Amino acid sequence: MHSILVAALPMLVTLLAWTAEATSCNATTPCPASAPCCSEFGFCGTDDFCLGGCNPFASNTVSSCRPSPLCQDATHTFPDNSRILSNATFFDGNATEYDWILDTGAIMNTNSSGGELAMLLTEANGGTRLSSTRYVHYGTITASLKTGRWAGVVTAFITMSDIKDEIDWEFPGAKTTEGQTNYFWQGVIPAGPNNGQTETGLTDTFSNYHDYTIDWQPDALTFSIDNKVVRTIKKSDTLQNGVAQYPDTPSRVQLSLWPAGINSSAPGTVEWAGGMIDWNDPDYNSAGHFYALLKSVTIKCADPTKPGPNMTSYVYGKNATANQPTVAFSNGSTLLNGAPNLALSGLHGIAVAIVAGLLVLFHVL
Repeated sequence: MHSILVAALPMLVTLLAWTAEATSCNATTPCPASAPCCSEFGFCGTDDFCLGGCNPFASNTVSSCRPSPLCQDATHTFPDNSRILSNATFFDGNATEYDWILDTGAIMNTNSSGGELAMLLTEANGGTRLSSTRYVHYGTITASLKTGRWAGVVTAFITMSDIKDEIDWEFPGAKTTEGQTNYFWQGVIPAGPNNGQTETGLTDTFSNYHDYTIDWQPDALTFSIDNKVVRTIKKSDTLQNGVAQYPDTPSRVQLSLWPAGINSSAPGTVEWAGGMIDWNDPDYNSAGHFYALLKSVTIKCADPTKPGPNMTSYVYGKNATANQPTVAFSNGSTLLNGAPNLALSGLHGIAVAIVAGLLVLFHVL
């Protein structure tokens, strides 16, 4: 594993030098005008860097990132993969053409019971992650899942905003009678008693589909299993020094299968996930991969105010700050501007793919 990382790093540095004038970005070191968009991995660039995951508060200006496609009520099933873009570097912001992007890894359609999507994990691919092309700004999201069952292998169903507001259902390792819930505010676990909680007593999450729900409303966040509420967090209970440490920015829906039990993970992460992954497990040897199954994802939007008929996207207010992000509807296009520079865009995509792979290995995804 270490040799793979060492071999990839020179190529990564070269690619990032080509694609960005400033190689990294954060809230105190924003991107330059020549490479204005700060990607979710913390690198400056243009084109696809300005799409999903682009952090407005680390970019050149709050409006450098492309507007985020508006939420749309839908139930997504997977009779085939026609609504999934399998090469994320080709995405141009058109959320009407694709519902999901395969950010990294591999998927397979099993069609065993009317359409199941398998997310695959191999020792080489570093895990699989799917992201919705549309954003949700409050709403009810339900995923019908069968999780993995192997030590060190984590199945996740989350929402993630461009400034790292995050809501999680996670299923670590071999604990197939448990599910864990958590949330983050701008990448930080909020202080106080509202951090992670484990739900027990589930029937085998590997053998049985369960409906896991995130009901995210402006005043409360509720988690449910098979329509039974198991946890509720009130926004009013998240106040710290007058600031509500509560997810409140438009987010993509993400589903993933990722390797926590690997050498590059922190010891605490490995322990949480159930130990190191056994790449000689009979299931792995038989199938050539570990997997989790996804039957459907249902999204019901609950924007605080109803968007007008011509609204297409979300944008951050020009005077927004990280402590006080403001979000507005927009009729601005979500598409990348102008004809793409295919050569440069391709380099961007390669850089993103390598960074994503490395970060999976380092347990950043």
